[in-house]
Amino acid sequence: MEMDGPAAHPLYDGLNFAPASGVSMILPAYDEEQGIGPVLDQLHTVMAQTGRPYEILVVDDGSRDGTAEAVLRYIAANPSHPVIALHHHANRGYGAAIKTGIRHARYDILCITDADGTYPNERIPDLLARLEEGRADMVVGARTGNHVRIPPLRRPAKWAIGQLANLVAGGKIPDLNSGLRIFRRDVAMEFFDILPDGFSFTTTITLGMLTNGYLVEYAPIDYHARVGKSKIRPIHDTLNFIQLILRIALYFAPLKLFLPLSLLLVVLGLVWGIFSITILDELADVSTLIIEMAAVQIAVIGLLAELINRRFPSQARLARSRLERPEHVTALQSNDHNREL
Repeated sequence: MEMDGPAAHPLYDGLNFAPASGVSMILPAYDEEQGIGPVLDQLHTVMAQTGRPYEILVVDDGSRDGTAEAVLRYIAANPSHPVIALHHHANRGYGAAIKTGIRHARYDILCITDADGTYPNERIPDLLARLEEGRADMVVGARTGNHVRIPPLRRPAKWAIGQLANLVAGGKIPDLNSGLRIFRRDVAMEFFDILPDGFSFTTTITLGMLTNGYLVEYAPIDYHARVGKSKIRPIHDTLNFIQLILRIALYFAPLKLFLPLSLLLVVLGLVWGIFSITILDELADVSTLIIEMAAVQIAVIGLLAELINRRFPSQARLARSRLERPEHVTALQSNDHNREL
């Protein structure tokens, strides 16, 4: 295997990235041997009809089945299709696979979708048209169509997480973590340093853009039953999503967390004070004062956090127009550029 030198990729010039016209489609895949071939055929058919340049980057995230081999067989059988195979030595996560695709993308417009056949990829041209009309910085395929197959066990947690996300974003989000979306590369790079490696990638970029004034548009789509076995762990991933949303709230909108908590303590202190006077016939002055002081301190911390957030550039804003050169990239098989990471 050969190591790519610093100038091996024609689109890199040091740390400056030169975007080209077209669409880079990023397809994260983990144990998707059964569904990857039909999805690649569908993406090629859909994009060929648009008449515009495109590439399909399949990022095999350390699959344990024959996903990598299936992709290489597809490339060998369809040499005219612009499919690029990227491979992680170990499973690094859904978000890590997408970030690898972003690093290696040739074009400025990025489209992500899943390799399990759940998303209606025939809708991609519609989403592209909405983005290029300039009405939005990101267009999301919201799973609110007439035929949506979301497992019942996931719906309560999805609703609860959605309500918390709506509070952070200050508005209703039709679909927080849809895996079919189109956005521009430079916008993604603004948040690149805070985008997680797990399933919460889509949640983070959605809330990050909404809380920073970007325009996000939603197009209703259907959602089909997947091919193969789901990788979602309901309890573990739900807890991680809640933790993530709280972290994003602290990062982008701290007052939306600290202020309600402070008001809650103010009310609690008043209720306790009234209760102690009317029921206990004596004001519990010390405990009431402690509760009210805690409320004031939390409010002050929230104000300071909001001031710091507005006054100083965040890591996301510092990441603007910066692209790190991927390291330890080796050739896997050459069709156009297929790589192993």
